[in-house]
Amino acid sequence: MNKVVLEDMEYIDRQAEHDRLDGSRVLISGATGLIGKYLVRFLAQYCHCTVFAVVRDGKKARALWEDLGDLVQTVCTDITELEADDRDIDYMIHAACITSSRSFSTEPVETIRTSVEGTGRMLEFARKNPVKGFVFLSTMEVYGTPSTDEKIGELHGTDLDTMSSRSSYPESKRLCESMCRAYFSEYGVPARVLRLTQTFGPGAAYDDTRVFAEFARCAIEGRDIILHTRGETKRNYLYLADACTAILAVLTKGASGEAYNAANEDTYCSIREMAELVVSQCGEQGLRVRVEQEESAAEKYGYAPMLRMNLDTSKLQKLGWKPGTGLADMYRRTIRSMTEDREGSTICAAGGPN
Repeated sequence: MNKVVLEDMEYIDRQAEHDRLDGSRVLISGATGLIGKYLVRFLAQYCHCTVFAVVRDGKKARALWEDLGDLVQTVCTDITELEADDRDIDYMIHAACITSSRSFSTEPVETIRTSVEGTGRMLEFARKNPVKGFVFLSTMEVYGTPSTDEKIGELHGTDLDTMSSRSSYPESKRLCESMCRAYFSEYGVPARVLRLTQTFGPGAAYDDTRVFAEFARCAIEGRDIILHTRGETKRNYLYLADACTAILAVLTKGASGEAYNAANEDTYCSIREMAELVVSQCGEQGLRVRVEQEESAAEKYGYAPMLRMNLDTSKLQKLGWKPGTGLADMYRRTIRSMTEDREGSTICAAGGPN
């Protein structure tokens, strides 16, 4: 296992109050995603849970968790086809969705279908197999495009444009949130919503197309960071391990039918400021940030409109949660992990030890 990931597992174990989960049976969708694979390993290895990992690629999943034996059982299916069979589940975490920003614009129908039909399948599963807790992973994007630095609480409105193809992602998430509330109100399903800011950390694929990964690759490869916009968008960020402790807090202590923001409020900055931090604190001497604007950058790369998303996390913190990793350390640990994975892949490709 990647050394940084192992360190993070131990960090989650120290930070999370998971006694209520010890020995439970937990079903996780999107289990091979960045957040899902962390949770699967933590719950199986540290909480001795039996984890039912909903995946499309069984071979990929078995390679991730082969050392965990029967503690991880794969459910090989597309999330939109999940059957609500009897598995005697205690908790459910719904993390499956399309995450590529470009796909939100180029494949809006698939984006909506995966979110809405997948969430419907998960909620039906929870209705037919009564569970103690259900968490749906939503997004800060449900708030649209705020234009000031005001704090955004869970009751903040939205200005989303339903006629924009890229709204397929946040609008489908909004509907899924309503579905969670509806299933709680009508059927008593203990569904809670966690609205995550952009989350990253060790375990990200080296070729991940998201902005944080591109910045990390530039630092690793000694390349200048090139921005295709002026980088004025401002938001908070959240370290992957801190996101996991937030999920566990809401799963075990959150109020059903409620939504919670999750972010490290201290990381609030612009894209340009984040790029400058990476080149100054994580890259080789002499690296710099260059702006090469493209008029069609938003459409070409699937970028969200310019916004200022300053999340208020006081509601989540009342559950006893708090983040522990700042932006510079988030990048240092992500870069260290991506470097280890890159070097390991190079060795294997050359026929060396694996």
